[in-house]
Amino acid sequence: MVDTEQRERRARTIRESGCIARVLRSGAMEHFQDVTLSEALVLGLLNQGVRTYVGIFGHGSTDVAEVLRVYRQEGLVRVFNVHHETEASHAAAQLRWQYGERAAVVTSIGPGALHAFAGSLLPQSNGLGVYYLFGDETTHNEGPNMQQIAKREQDLFLRMTSTVGPGYTLTDPEAVYTALKWGYRAVFDPARESPFFFLLPMNVQGRVIRSMNLGELPEQVPLGNAGPADESVCRTAVALIRKAKRITVKTGGGAASLDSDTLTGFLDRTGAVYVHGPQVPGLIPDDHERNMTVGGSKGSVCGNFAMNECDLAIVIGARGVCQWDSSGTAWSSAEHVININTRLEDALQYNRTVPLVGDCGAVLRQLNAILQESGNEHDEERRDWVIRCRRKREEWDRLRRKRVEVATLHDEKRGRLLLTQPTALDRAITFADRHGFAKIFDAGDVQANGFQLVRDQVPGRTYTDTGSSYMGYAVSALLASAMTEKPLYSVAFTGDGSFLMSPQILSDAVEFRLRGMIVLLDNRRMAAISGLQRAQYGYEFATDDHVAIDYVQLACAFKGVKGFHGGYTAADLDEALERARGHDGLSLVHVEVYSGSDERGGLGAYGKWNVGNWCDQVQTDKHRIGL
Repeated sequence: MVDTEQRERRARTIRESGCIARVLRSGAMEHFQDVTLSEALVLGLLNQGVRTYVGIFGHGSTDVAEVLRVYRQEGLVRVFNVHHETEASHAAAQLRWQYGERAAVVTSIGPGALHAFAGSLLPQSNGLGVYYLFGDETTHNEGPNMQQIAKREQDLFLRMTSTVGPGYTLTDPEAVYTALKWGYRAVFDPARESPFFFLLPMNVQGRVIRSMNLGELPEQVPLGNAGPADESVCRTAVALIRKAKRITVKTGGGAASLDSDTLTGFLDRTGAVYVHGPQVPGLIPDDHERNMTVGGSKGSVCGNFAMNECDLAIVIGARGVCQWDSSGTAWSSAEHVININTRLEDALQYNRTVPLVGDCGAVLRQLNAILQESGNEHDEERRDWVIRCRRKREEWDRLRRKRVEVATLHDEKRGRLLLTQPTALDRAITFADRHGFAKIFDAGDVQANGFQLVRDQVPGRTYTDTGSSYMGYAVSALLASAMTEKPLYSVAFTGDGSFLMSPQILSDAVEFRLRGMIVLLDNRRMAAISGLQRAQYGYEFATDDHVAIDYVQLACAFKGVKGFHGGYTAADLDEALERARGHDGLSLVHVEVYSGSDERGGLGAYGKWNVGNWCDQVQTDKHRIGL
């Protein structure tokens, strides 16, 4: 057992020196210390720049909690003890996504770890590096541990977590060096970050590593992005570009850091039009003449036209999730694909592909340089291509305006006129943009209509999980703004179904002094699935409810949270949003919205999707296209 005074002295010395390496160089502390596994892990993560811990402590993590108590006391770490492990995972993922900071999620053994593990789908889907510290069963196998998986087998949690990301079971404390190296490779991987799971047996956490060499702990080192692609392959790609007449460039989440000037320069040199995935609006301004907005299964009129009709598709930083490319059918006229990605497995998503493996910015700069060497063969055809796409963009803009102008429709369930989702979302999006706030969209109809309506002029203003489409993500993600030193006021757009999966933010927002807003669109149903059921089978089934909830009263029940009713007109909603903005804390705006069969209640879908009774036709089309 380690002396608490020694631990406190160790933490104080590190704090006074600034970092472990400096304290060792100065001689203020001996290299060799008696340290428990839990403290070694905290020291190792501190060495990698990880200072934020979020989660729930239980009997499977009491020793880790004690170490964090001491290190927080000295100001070396921050600890956010929230009310649900999935919320903790979402907040840690958003901290990385929105603010570029890495965090560790801490749980007990069993159900708590499983909650966080489920939440890890989001950072895994979106390429975000998050550490997870899970309590695990004891190593002596003296009998089943409470909350372990109830099978008499070894390493069950490691086997389970390894399906999502790499991990390490620390049955031997001295293996912490290797575990930290493996974790660093995953969480900091410049090609694609992923979650990493430390499995911490309860009887090993407090075991002492005698004369542990603190200088052996792996340090954070500069990791540049993946380099440029092979020059000869780039020239092969440029040869395809010069022959093509109708080029469409589409970006995915892996292009989020792409420089706007590099991208627009590439569009100008290739004569291409541009389509983005739901995650990355604003990489070029929404009103740029080549911007055809979002494409895919939901997509837009212009985005899907640009994808369907191009003869050359240039894909940048995308995995090709089913809705992103209409389950592989969106490139129905493409003769070739150029795929720019950091991972070969993603770069080879399609047939007839020239894969350019490397950092997307570096690769585009390479291509721009080669394209400058000579002109293009089809300038006239490409100008005509842009004109045709612009006409579709104008058609899409007119449709959006028409839907937004139908402010209210009669809702049968409520028996009165209610705001439509397009109108409510458009007013709230406009409000957020006017004030420079970030927008975070939850899963469902709110997400789908939301990414069709966003008009970002700059990147980093919209976040939405279209990989795992995690209900409850947006409101939990707000907590990240309380976990960073320079927060950006953020608005979470959520539906009633998603919100009820993660209402604990109402408590944690007060505890950690979060300033932000929830716009809750309430139609008392899972409208996205109801609409899908009607479109596929002509009936709705088990996707709605008749429970009236006073969300304003619910919000105000938490002292420090302020609730507002969004009213029944666009003007009412505008007023409620401004009043909510004035609250110094978390505010919630409850908006009752129409749901029903009237197509004016949404923005529609413009692509295919391999789901339900559409699968046979979509798969037939996919194989016919052969891409």
